[in-house]
Amino acid sequence: MPETNRAITPEDILPMPTYVAERKERRQAVLALKKPRRIEIGPVATFYFENYATMLAQIQEMLYIEKGGDEQLEDELTAYNPMIPNGSELTATLMFEIDDPQRRGSILRRLTDVELTAYIEVAGEKVFAVPEQEVERTASDGKTSSVHFLHFPFTQEQIAAFRDTNNQAILGIGHENYAHMTILSDETRASLAGDFA
Repeated sequence: MPETNRAITPEDILPMPTYVAERKERRQAVLALKKPRRIEIGPVATFYFENYATMLAQIQEMLYIEKGGDEQLEDELTAYNPMIPNGSELTATLMFEIDDPQRRGSILRRLTDVELTAYIEVAGEKVFAVPEQEVERTASDGKTSSVHFLHFPFTQEQIAAFRDTNNQAILGIGHENYAHMTILSDETRASLAGDFA
């Protein structure tokens, strides 16, 4: 699964009998790939950094579960292709994972526009997230969604700084009601660096 691919096409999708036969091994391989790309921030937020391989696996699995055929495939490609990094960005799904519905509602109502405060800081510069614009993620009462699709657009200089392991890289959320950050590990940075052209 080439890291440099920027779009999934119908030709990339395995025939269902092939996928069923290989599903267990493929899912294990993708879980290993995803491990350094899953980063917890604070008590309830997790970033899942996406790329061609994670999105291909997602589409293949959705087709396996829902069995919607070609019509479903078109919808899945439309939904997931925008989350494949374009070569000068990182992309992530940000999830607020709160089991209790009442607690979840209470927390999410305090996090209006939280997606606009997510950032990656490297060499003293912050790259702020740009939300995927396909759907409004804030309800009329200010309650944010528990899932956000984010793009982090880097300049060439910022990409070079990110690749330079002498520079510390930080992933954070700077919302007034949810201010948390973590230093990215070398393993995570090496995996994410592969998303740049």
